[in-house]
Amino acid sequence: MTYVANTVPAGRPTSISSEHKQHDEKRLNSDSNLKNVPTLTPEQERRLWRKVDLRLGPILSLMFLMSFLDRGNIGNAKLDGLVTQLDLTGNKFNIALTMFFIPYCLCECPAKFAITLTWGIVIYPQLVAVRACLGIAEAGLFPGVIYYLTFWYPRHMLQYRIGMFFGAATSAGAFSGLLAFAINHMSGTAGLEGWSWIFLLEGLATIVIAIIAPFVMVDFPDTAKFLTPEERAFIVWKKKYDNSSVGEEERFAVRYVWAAFGDWKVWLHIPLFMSIAGPLNGITLFLPFGYSTSISQLLTVPPYVAATITLVIFGYYSDKLKMRYPFILAGLVMCLIGFSINISTAPDGVKYFGTFLIVMGSYAELPGVVSWLSNNLSGQYKRGAGMGLLGLGNFSGAIASVIYRSQDSPRFILGHALELMFVGIGFITLPILVFLYKRVNAQREAERLAMESGEGLQYSDEELRELGDRAPDFRYTL
Repeated sequence: MTYVANTVPAGRPTSISSEHKQHDEKRLNSDSNLKNVPTLTPEQERRLWRKVDLRLGPILSLMFLMSFLDRGNIGNAKLDGLVTQLDLTGNKFNIALTMFFIPYCLCECPAKFAITLTWGIVIYPQLVAVRACLGIAEAGLFPGVIYYLTFWYPRHMLQYRIGMFFGAATSAGAFSGLLAFAINHMSGTAGLEGWSWIFLLEGLATIVIAIIAPFVMVDFPDTAKFLTPEERAFIVWKKKYDNSSVGEEERFAVRYVWAAFGDWKVWLHIPLFMSIAGPLNGITLFLPFGYSTSISQLLTVPPYVAATITLVIFGYYSDKLKMRYPFILAGLVMCLIGFSINISTAPDGVKYFGTFLIVMGSYAELPGVVSWLSNNLSGQYKRGAGMGLLGLGNFSGAIASVIYRSQDSPRFILGHALELMFVGIGFITLPILVFLYKRVNAQREAERLAMESGEGLQYSDEELRELGDRAPDFRYTL
């Protein structure tokens, strides 16, 4: 057979959690409602995606903004007296940072958004233990939101949306510096130091957003009441047949989850993710400008503003061109130049420029790596497991949290050198992935031609859905 798109879509986005299984079965029986998928004009489709963006984007961005504020505000607290008052001599501060990443990596799998409430309550009675609890509480948000977005957007509309969502993190970098500068003036209020007020006020804001979130979030496109029936049907159909003429498999089976563990794509994307997570977390937690507390906090703002602009531009053109790797390569180059400048004996002004490049490159690169793997995994459950495994790359963040030692100030040669090592891992992994993706795509094109001529293997629609991203009609995004 040749694979011709089905005229009756049977798409139904599903959740990886078991509590949605009854909902999945109900939707299996309601597919007949989607038989007459509306044909939208380009303008109607643009209005539809704007409607979805405006409903999902703000609350997801706010949640991730607070997540990044709560994990990164320890850097501002360090400038504001945390190390002195808690007597964090030697490598104690670095150990506290590391204890966030270990449980964060181990627990990072798709999870429910109620965890937002959990991390907002965690407010530092014992720094090391609480950082570990914070890592557990935050672990599910990022992969969970990425997985959630795949229910709504076709794969070549994904990076721009991830970029807008992740832009909240870069905004957090800028906002946290300004906020810490303002909160610093509360030092002494109620007998608390300024760093204590940073944790208290930002944690309280997180709790407020967590209470609001359940009233704003929607589960699935086909149950979204803010959309018309025609719009719901269009999104479900568009997503299901995005890269397959027969649709992707969405029924739960354990073998689909295990398939992610045995997929070479996942394990090659993990070191690529490490090459970003190390520099990103290192530069977030340590911006050693060498100035007074207030000036250092204000100097953190411009690099993150520039990074936000960069990642939005990268996301827009990556989706438009339907390519990921050129923009990931650009981010790696920026990090390479930035760390090379900072490890040198260049003047402080030049090193500050290098810091711009590091922040811009690492933050703009991350959405590309995440969306690239998501684009190249087919099947909702396999994709969910694969995105969770990608979080193992955050172990480089744990390493980055201990390599900037106080005794290495002001040049931090060891820290910058190891960050350059992570960047080098990216330069090795990226061309390997591109080569393998191109080779597989070429092989599948040859197989497609053989099938159409009647000489190759023939597959039923069910077999193609079962094969998922291994099917001959599936093409990897480059």
